[in-house]
Amino acid sequence: MAKYFDVHPENPQRRTISTVAESIRSGALVVYPTDSCFALGCQLGSREGLDRIRTIRQLNDRHHFTLVCQNFAQLGQFVQIDNDVFRAIKAATPGSYTFILPATKEVPRQLLHPKKRTVGVRIPDHVVAQDLVAELGEPLVSSTLLLPDEEEPMTQGWEIKERLDHVVDAVVDSGDCGTSPTTVIDFSGGEVEIVRRGAGDVSRFE
Repeated sequence: MAKYFDVHPENPQRRTISTVAESIRSGALVVYPTDSCFALGCQLGSREGLDRIRTIRQLNDRHHFTLVCQNFAQLGQFVQIDNDVFRAIKAATPGSYTFILPATKEVPRQLLHPKKRTVGVRIPDHVVAQDLVAELGEPLVSSTLLLPDEEEPMTQGWEIKERLDHVVDAVVDSGDCGTSPTTVIDFSGGEVEIVRRGAGDVSRFE
């Protein structure tokens, strides 16, 4: 049965954030809020966590997982960024964007796209997500909480708790955070490719 944590959206309870972070370090799979919608999250390097996310969402091995980072300095440890891309991403973060980039050796192999050797990264503009990643001290491996055969993510924490009670370990709820997933921008091929139009404004990349 999943634990349920009700946190303040602007001033998250420090003790609660610490408890959730410690559970992630111990292998927990959690649902947490972001600036686009709820997401599934597990510890960096947790093969079991990745397998559980794939099972819940019915994903294949070509799915791009996302490293949710606290800041740009942390993001830069895990992806290769040239100067032009650096400026474009810097101007759009924090925000509702996921950027696909070539991964560095710091990224566990099981997270990489099998052919491209790329990974998704983002810096959310959401206090709870930011505090959780800060408490972890490393990126949170994430995937949008969008269930198979459903067109939109769930928006209510209590509903997520009911639906996923026996397949996740914790639900962190700070209120409705919308149904639009992040806008996904792929910089890995040399040219900018808009993979998915979502919550982030794509006009700056067109």
